[in-house]
Amino acid sequence: MGFGRSRRLSNSSSTATAAGAARMNCKEGNDSSCSCGGSEEKKMLKCVVVGDGAVGKTCLLMSYANDAFPEEYVPTVFDHYAVTVTVGGKQHLLGLYDTAGQEDYNQLRPLSYPNTDVFLICFSVVNPASYHNVQEEWVPELKDCMPHVPYVLIGTQIDLRDDPKTLARLLYMKEKPLTYEHGVKLAKAIGAQCYLECSALTQKGLKAVFDEAILTIFHPKKKEETLLRVSRLLLSYLRWLETHLHPIFRRERQPASTTKFKPVRRTWPERTSFSAP
Repeated sequence: MGFGRSRRLSNSSSTATAAGAARMNCKEGNDSSCSCGGSEEKKMLKCVVVGDGAVGKTCLLMSYANDAFPEEYVPTVFDHYAVTVTVGGKQHLLGLYDTAGQEDYNQLRPLSYPNTDVFLICFSVVNPASYHNVQEEWVPELKDCMPHVPYVLIGTQIDLRDDPKTLARLLYMKEKPLTYEHGVKLAKAIGAQCYLECSALTQKGLKAVFDEAILTIFHPKKKEETLLRVSRLLLSYLRWLETHLHPIFRRERQPASTTKFKPVRRTWPERTSFSAP
């Protein structure tokens, strides 16, 4: 399912202050001081991108919002992009929020979380450390700050899987690029909506990432469906156990003793009538 982009807005606001981060939390039309632009008829959708530093979050957003890969890498503190998307014949303003992944901004970063509709948790497929940090750092942070907001797992920099210099660096570190299966496994482990991967450089899979983000906002996968699926699997497993291990799970009634007793027939003497002499 695809969503149309009628135009791109480049109203990015690079700011390193807590006040600037807080101003980016406004919803379209709810804050008169908001400089997001756009008409009041458009609904503001908020998508926040998180992940380790240097995994390609900024390039991901800039390549999608501006349709051009940035030539120079600039570490991000907070950045805001906006794209007008058409969903079901209606226009919406999709706000894309870039965050800093460094520990120095652990206290500042959550200021951009309020009113978020969906999170994109990013890791680089050629950076195993960023992969492990998804489950160890980023998911706990999101569950602590915004426990009810869905998130999608994104693998970035897939164009570097075949890059000779990158492969040589990983070989020196005795590591390998992460596969698509690694991403799917992690997505299931952390309860993500799904796993997608892309390249900001070649734009392969890039549009699908944000199409999925929009789809998640309007039609998130409910936790109840996941619990129902798990309960069905558990029930099937218990039935299998009952079938194959019935002496343990299905105790049949057995007689207290296996000794057979012959029935005893009691005979009573016939009643004798006595007559008086």
